[in-house]
Amino acid sequence: MKKVLHYISDYWKNLDKALLLLCTAMSAFSVFLLYTLDANGISGQVSSRQWKINLAAAVIGICAALVISAIDYKFISQIWWLYAPVSLILVLLLFTSLGRGVEGADDIGWLNLGFIQFQPSELMKIAFIMTFATHLSKVGAHLNEPLNVLLLCIHGAVPAALIMKQGDDGSALVFISIFAVMMFAAGISWKYIAAALAAVPAVVYAAWNYLMQPYQIKRIQILWDTEMQQEEMLGIYMQQYLGKKALGSGRITGLGIFGSDKYTYVPEIDTDFIFSYIGMTLGFVGCIVTVLVLAVICVKILSVASSSKDSLGRLICAGVFAVFFSHSLINIGMDLGVMPVIGIPLPLVSAGGTSVIALYASVGLVMSVYSHRKKEEHMFYTEKYD
Repeated sequence: MKKVLHYISDYWKNLDKALLLLCTAMSAFSVFLLYTLDANGISGQVSSRQWKINLAAAVIGICAALVISAIDYKFISQIWWLYAPVSLILVLLLFTSLGRGVEGADDIGWLNLGFIQFQPSELMKIAFIMTFATHLSKVGAHLNEPLNVLLLCIHGAVPAALIMKQGDDGSALVFISIFAVMMFAAGISWKYIAAALAAVPAVVYAAWNYLMQPYQIKRIQILWDTEMQQEEMLGIYMQQYLGKKALGSGRITGLGIFGSDKYTYVPEIDTDFIFSYIGMTLGFVGCIVTVLVLAVICVKILSVASSSKDSLGRLICAGVFAVFFSHSLINIGMDLGVMPVIGIPLPLVSAGGTSVIALYASVGLVMSVYSHRKKEEHMFYTEKYD
């Protein structure tokens, strides 16, 4: 019994409680927002089911994070052959009759197994972070050898291409962000970065003229084409227009969280445009607080990365940081009208059970790096001074 109590005490002492508390606060905020959306009845798409799903997902996610944090991230890295094939198979099943789309969306991103429906791309993000961190750490000092760079690029291209093929451009962009941030954190040479930047114009030209669909091009063009915005006011631009209108209507302190008669209806306000709802009800103050908390979470993850005792832990944290940062940047950019609408949720705030659980699982990986780093430090000092 003493051993069990000692283990629990040691586990709690080494747990990154600050990071977990910040994430839990964001989840509580999310459940509250979704509850008020249901109570205010400003969107027919939002019901009590949404906030209950997010509440259940947060509880499951927190439990998952606590369990994962207790497992050494090095061990999780070693068993990549268990979870990587599973995540790949689940994504491939989207191309069968089990794949489902959501009304109003362009992708087939949901897997319906009868007893449960979820987004495999969210699980693949975690598997990709772990397998790519493992790959990079094994390459080590030989990272900048041409063959290794080629193999790493193939590793990064496979999940991004699969997700793009199923129509989820937003998640594909997140995978590319994870790849770029982790390669940079691993120490990729500036000559490769310069070569990649030099190739951007040619890649953009080819994608724009030969790969992108007309609706994808229109979503980008409409960001700066005022004439097209007027033409599409009841079409593709309507959602973004209403989102900006809702966001600005709150001014400094918002219209109030309950019962205003001046609320603006915005499609997908519980997911893609939850930030617009924050601005409408809580104003500029609410938006700034939300951004600050997300920024602190990102900084906290980077802090754990910088204090990691090995490259594997540092790279895992870099990948998780990329997920939180890219999700936040894209989602808020969509609501502000400076990025195209590509269906990316605001981390831990938007409605979506799979996303919430996956984000907490990734937070669990960061906490594993943090807690096992502490244990290594403790072991070092004990051996040194005993």
